Amino acid sequence: MKLSVVIPAYNEAATIHLILDKVRGVRLPEGVETEVIVVDDCSKDGTTEALDRYAGQHPEFELVRFRHERNQGKGAALHTGISKATGDYLIIQDADLEYDPNEYRLLLEPVLAGHADVVYGSRFMGGNPHRILFFWHSIGNKVLTFMSNAFSNLNLTDMETCYKLFRTDVIQSLNLREKRFGFEPEVTAKVAKIKGIRIYEVGISYYGRTFEEGKKIGWKDGFRAIWCILKYNLGR
Repeated sequence: MKLSVVIPAYNEAATIHLILDKVRGVRLPEGVETEVIVVDDCSKDGTTEALDRYAGQHPEFELVRFRHERNQGKGAALHTGISKATGDYLIIQDADLEYDPNEYRLLLEPVLAGHADVVYGSRFMGGNPHRILFFWHSIGNKVLTFMSNAFSNLNLTDMETCYKLFRTDVIQSLNLREKRFGFEPEVTAKVAKIKGIRIYEVGISYYGRTFEEGKKIGWKDGFRAIWCILKYNLGR
C-alpha cells in the first residue's frame, strides 16, 4: 500500500525542512510506502529554495514538488497535490510543526483493519499532548464543528483538523472548489454525502503556533467556513 502525503506550503522556509525531516523519519506499518508531494503556493520567503536544497541533500527521499505561479490559497494547493497523488490513501500534512507525522500510524489503524475509508485526527479526543493557546479559537472551532455536524449528520469532534486521511479514489472523485481555508467544511460536507462511506476519528496531539510564529488563519476565515457549511451541505 502507498500513502501519499500532501503538504501545502506558503512562506514556510523556516520550518519546511523540519517537517520534511519528521515525515522522512516516520516508521509506518510494514508494507506501507510513502510519496511526499509539496505544493509551494508561490512563496516569497525562500521556501522554494529551501525545497531545492532539501531535495539535493536527500536524493533518496521521494519528494515531488509543484509550485503555483501566483498565490491561490491553501485549498488550491491541496487541489493540486490531491490531483497528482498516486497512493492508495492520502493524508494532508501542514508545512508547520503543529501536527506530528509520527501519528500517521494512528490514522492508518482503522484503514489497515479494513474498517475505514476516511479518518479524521481529532485534537479534542484522547490523552495526547495539546499546546494551550487561544480560548476563542477553540470556541470557534467547536461552533463550526457543531454546525457542520448538524447539517451533515456526522458526530465529529474536530471538523477543522488538518489531519484527514482519505482513500485516494474517494478524495479525487470530489469536485472541490474552495481555494482557502474553506477546504475543511467543503470536503467534510461532500464526503458525508457519499453513500456507504465509512468515516472514523482518532485522537491526535497538537502543537499549535501563535500568529507571531506564523499562524495564518483568522476570523474572516471563520465566517467563510460558516458560509461553506451552509453552501455545501444544503446545495446539491
